[in-house]
Amino acid sequence: MTTAAPVRPQRSLRAPAPTSVPAPAAPPAPPVSRVPLAVSAVAGVALVAWTAAQHGAKPAVLLLLGIGLGTALFHSRFGFTSAWRRLVAVGNGAGLRAHTVLLGATAVLFALLIGSGVGLFGSVPAPSAGTIGVGLLLGSFLFAVGMQVGGACASGTLFAVGSGQTSIVLTLGGFVVGSTLAAWQAPLWQDLPALEPVLFADWFGGSGWAWAGSLAVTLALLSLVWAASRVVQARRTPPPEGAVPSARTPWARVVRGSWPLVVGALVLAVLGGLVMLVSGGAWGITSAFALWGSKLVGLLGGNPEAWAYFQPEPQAAALAGPVLTDKTSLTDIGIIVGAALAASAAGVWRLHTRVPARLALGAVLGGIAMGIGARIAGGCNIGAYLAGIASGSAHGWIWGAVALLGTWVGLRLRPLFGLGVPAPRDSVC
Repeated sequence: MTTAAPVRPQRSLRAPAPTSVPAPAAPPAPPVSRVPLAVSAVAGVALVAWTAAQHGAKPAVLLLLGIGLGTALFHSRFGFTSAWRRLVAVGNGAGLRAHTVLLGATAVLFALLIGSGVGLFGSVPAPSAGTIGVGLLLGSFLFAVGMQVGGACASGTLFAVGSGQTSIVLTLGGFVVGSTLAAWQAPLWQDLPALEPVLFADWFGGSGWAWAGSLAVTLALLSLVWAASRVVQARRTPPPEGAVPSARTPWARVVRGSWPLVVGALVLAVLGGLVMLVSGGAWGITSAFALWGSKLVGLLGGNPEAWAYFQPEPQAAALAGPVLTDKTSLTDIGIIVGAALAASAAGVWRLHTRVPARLALGAVLGGIAMGIGARIAGGCNIGAYLAGIASGSAHGWIWGAVALLGTWVGLRLRPLFGLGVPAPRDSVC
């Protein structure tokens, strides 16, 4: 007598993605951290007012947009490092599917802005189109390894610093060091073999309507990624993501969190679109780190203005001007302030004073690797991956694919620095 094989239930793509156990309930949010909230609010208001008075409306608006980005990143805990880690380690694709929402919504806004040419403060929206070559491959791989060892990506580093995570301050320090080293030694990587940028819009003639065609290609590819992540998750049935403290009513969650990933993705897309509307360029992170470190070198008696990296006009102007006139610096600083506000409102702002030596070493080394990798690749998870894919540039897709490989390597290095790796038998990942 034979026994029939069990029949697996058919799952609709509209149904929740399967996990090994149900997702845990979110614990209630603790009381507001009043002192950090007051300090960060005063600092934010003062900084915006000073920037507006000294440098005008455009920098002040970019700073405000950065504060909004930091608030959205923290309240939704929108991660790139954790999303790739969960996907590669156990097959949980929830984070990657949130990426597709962010990328798709941003691509829609970019297509509208670039196709119409509409901008504020005299800006003309332009796509982020990177070359495809050895530098992109090496840099994105090194960045992905570094973000797993360092504990955060570029945007994650900033919002973690704002929320008081001391170990990530070390990651930020390493990030600045690595970015500055790469700027100093730019001749070693600037002329690596590379092909010209590939924009999907060029396949459709390069006119305003070409951006509709580019958007269609981008959305189709993102749909495939979304569906593939569902298939992978259904086959591996991973642990669910852990829950973070959350306010109990919808209106309270707006101010105190936590936000669903999809909500965070849509808010980030709108804010990123506004950054392009105001500045003419996509939201970025890591070029500011090279600028900050190089300015420090100059203050210490160095001569960064002679470096090859700062010979092109945009970089030379940024080095010669105040930090609070640099677009990327403004949004970066804003993210830190916005995350501090959000973490304080959520009652989870904490200043961690003890960092184990292995964790500290990994944070610094990971930051250095990310700083070098971002410069060699021409961007990070925001400036290359998000901005590139949303602009219909092939280099963004290549950056993301290579980052998955770098994540696989980085996961094998994490235990050396006292960092955990999700496992299938875990209750959460």
